[in-house]
Amino acid sequence: MKATFFKYQLQFKQASGTSRGVLTSKDTWFLKIQDANQMGIGECGMFRGLSCDDRPDFADKLDWVCENIKLGQEALLEELSEFPAIQFGLETAFLDFNADKSFVLFPSKFSEGQAEIPINGLVWMGNIDFMKSQIHSKIASGFDCIKIKIGALDFDTEFKLLQSIREEYDANTIEIRVDANGAFSTDEALEKLKRLSDLQLHSIEQPIGSGQIEAMAELCAHSPLPIALDEELIGIHDVTKRNYLLQTINPQFIILKPTLVGGFSGSQSWIDLAESHSIGWWITSALESNVGLNAIAQWTYQLDVHRPQGLGTGALFTNNLVSPLKIINGRLSYDPSNKWKLNF
Repeated sequence: MKATFFKYQLQFKQASGTSRGVLTSKDTWFLKIQDANQMGIGECGMFRGLSCDDRPDFADKLDWVCENIKLGQEALLEELSEFPAIQFGLETAFLDFNADKSFVLFPSKFSEGQAEIPINGLVWMGNIDFMKSQIHSKIASGFDCIKIKIGALDFDTEFKLLQSIREEYDANTIEIRVDANGAFSTDEALEKLKRLSDLQLHSIEQPIGSGQIEAMAELCAHSPLPIALDEELIGIHDVTKRNYLLQTINPQFIILKPTLVGGFSGSQSWIDLAESHSIGWWITSALESNVGLNAIAQWTYQLDVHRPQGLGTGALFTNNLVSPLKIINGRLSYDPSNKWKLNF
């Protein structure tokens, strides 16, 4: 068995705004393992400025994995605890290598094209007209759950936008989730959450910045709006520390991005802990190409999910890899009759 990797830059169809800035492209890395008869490919989609493995030795660690691929998956994963993106790519590559059919990592009704996964429609930050047009486009496309990134504009402007959408569509028609990406200050967060709760939102992701455990615990205890942890989970590799975090903060939900929290094994660890504390959860992609999105979607389906998941980011790029994945009426599906094209 031998392994190689290479870098690939995904290009956004249009600049996408977040509270961390505007994205026009995203780097990702593909890990390929093969022997004389088989090949497997996985995506290591490290996220600049967000992943805990955004560090100068990322490519060196990928080199090390390729040089030591004969150690096997279990031993390699153990050595990669500080590199969750590589853990995810490695798990995916081995699953693909051992699969009966390429890219069918978790055979199910989903991979057979007989089942779908409900997903939220993602609305990026921008000026009010741009955000309104995105919202109406998502709803017209059949989404009944939309996730809106907030925190880039002043709060009153964003509140009025959300209010206008809620006046047009009630909570039984459209579920609205918002993601602040840590944009609120601890002093003003609770008051803002109280105002937002009047709009019958489903939840808010990461209202304050990560690492403020006591402040976040206080918010979760008193907020009338359910809080979901996202960035808060990144970089916590030890199970005991993960359990302490959930026990201390006691959020209503956690959001799991396999690329950022240690692949499927890391995500399952968080799920087991969350359920032991009666904390809800859902799965989200992290701007991977269709290779990574496919792996996450197939794994997510076999978890028997019912609430909308955050798996709609594959359509954002001009040069994504052609895959059987498609989104129709707010549902992600896999059409086996459509073939993969690895047009790197």
